[in-house]
Amino acid sequence: MNDRDRTRREFLGQLTLAGAGGLLGLSPGPAGAEPPPETTRLRLLQAPSLCWAPLHLAEELLAAEGFTDVQYLKREMTTGYLKALGTGEAQFSMGFIGPMIIEVDAGEPIVTLAGVHVGCFELFGNDRVRSIRDLKGKTVAIPAWWTSPHVFIASMAAYVGLDPRKDINWVIHPRPEAIRLFAEGKVDALIGFPPDPQELREKKIGHVVVNSSVDRPWSQYFCCMATGSREWVRKHPVATKRALRAILKTTDVCALEPERVARSLVDRGLQKRYDYSLEALKGIPFARWREYDPEDAVRFYALRLHEAGMIQSTPQKIIAQGTDWRFLNELKKELKG
Repeated sequence: MNDRDRTRREFLGQLTLAGAGGLLGLSPGPAGAEPPPETTRLRLLQAPSLCWAPLHLAEELLAAEGFTDVQYLKREMTTGYLKALGTGEAQFSMGFIGPMIIEVDAGEPIVTLAGVHVGCFELFGNDRVRSIRDLKGKTVAIPAWWTSPHVFIASMAAYVGLDPRKDINWVIHPRPEAIRLFAEGKVDALIGFPPDPQELREKKIGHVVVNSSVDRPWSQYFCCMATGSREWVRKHPVATKRALRAILKTTDVCALEPERVARSLVDRGLQKRYDYSLEALKGIPFARWREYDPEDAVRFYALRLHEAGMIQSTPQKIIAQGTDWRFLNELKKELKG
């Protein structure tokens, strides 16, 4: 049984009308007999990546959970974008675990709550880059230091024994310029998250060196994880569980109905092309949030980043200071198939 078939069975077996929300044409209802959230206001830190679909489309289910004032704070994924969680400007977000680990190492008061899905990044190379080790001495484009592309490539380099601080020639370019320079042969490699890989394939630019959704070991660990403001989570445990439940249920919708999710993303102006969106959604393993251990992902990437010289803390310190699995463990029992 493949991921989508298994998710369909689980989804139909355990989701109520509230679970499917407006995406499936159903009316969301209140969440069980739990007390109401301690606050009805929720601010979500949002970046434009299609990988964040469960966060982008959770608004209706958040309303069903009792949040009457849901705001999306749009941010580009530049250096320090997660600091909005640390300052309390936003309460919830999601994204690649690497930058979150770096922020925890730096003392930012954020906490990772759950894995959402396995990898969506793809590393593209030119004819001179056929493996990760081939990045040594090559020019690699990233949008900014400490962003997800930079951190992911550094993690891969460290895993195969390279020193990303010395062995890679990093250059900073905005996404459109990086793709142009890559096509012209002035950049040897870059990493893309949807819809970049879809565009590169359509234009026949470069080739895939690593697809983190299917290539080991990257496909064995969560890529995008749900994260909250530590102080807000401490003060609002009921609201935290309700918000996380809405995001995880929307993750199930992404796995079950990628066609409707893709159409909704385009209709809401969050993505431009339906075909790119659908291809990406079908390729992202959304169905595995119940199966994989999120702590394994934090430990794995913390080790890589420590090897790369990007953090000082041990994996156990990162886990102790920057994770809280209580809500996820409850929801796994509640939302099991």
